[in-house]
Amino acid sequence: MTALVEEHLAELVRTLPAFGQVAPVLDGWGQALAGVLTEGGRLLVAGNGGSAAEAQHLTAELVGKLREDRVPLSALALHAETSSATAIGNDYGFDEVYARQVRAHGRPGDVLLLLSTSGRSRNLLAAAEAAAEVGVHRWAFTGPVPNPLAARCSQVLAVPCREPQIVQELHLVAAHLLCGYIEAHLPDVPAQRRYAGAVVS
Repeated sequence: MTALVEEHLAELVRTLPAFGQVAPVLDGWGQALAGVLTEGGRLLVAGNGGSAAEAQHLTAELVGKLREDRVPLSALALHAETSSATAIGNDYGFDEVYARQVRAHGRPGDVLLLLSTSGRSRNLLAAAEAAAEVGVHRWAFTGPVPNPLAARCSQVLAVPCREPQIVQELHLVAAHLLCGYIEAHLPDVPAQRRYAGAVVS
């Protein structure tokens, strides 16, 4: 059992320097999202399996808070709308469970963030295509590139590791960093935009 722990941690440690080289992109993403979300836009997030759990974790940090109290930010994990997801899957097929929600909820200028260790999930590829149709920005957390999802997105954070568990663990780190950067850039946004739609006494 000790060998399993050591092997896993060793792979994680081997991947960290390469992750550190790609993670700085999150600063720019955070700045962009701080503007989008305080202008009345929204972040849509989707993934499958463990990536779905991470998508929901990310949106919870934005609607709630990561550290200090602040205005809530509009972020939706698309799999969490279980009645819609199961109805769409039943009526249109699993490949459409996110694409149809993107067409329903996405507005020009919104951001869709897709999480996938493989970058090959057909429902995420369909969601990226739907986002392009409605003018929603397409971003992704993936494993190694090239992959089909990265090719369909304008912004990509690709974890350079062949082990899906390590990729997923570093996607969670990336999610926390992204939320941190969003919160760090909120003071850069003028107050009338930062509190648009909020009740301010």
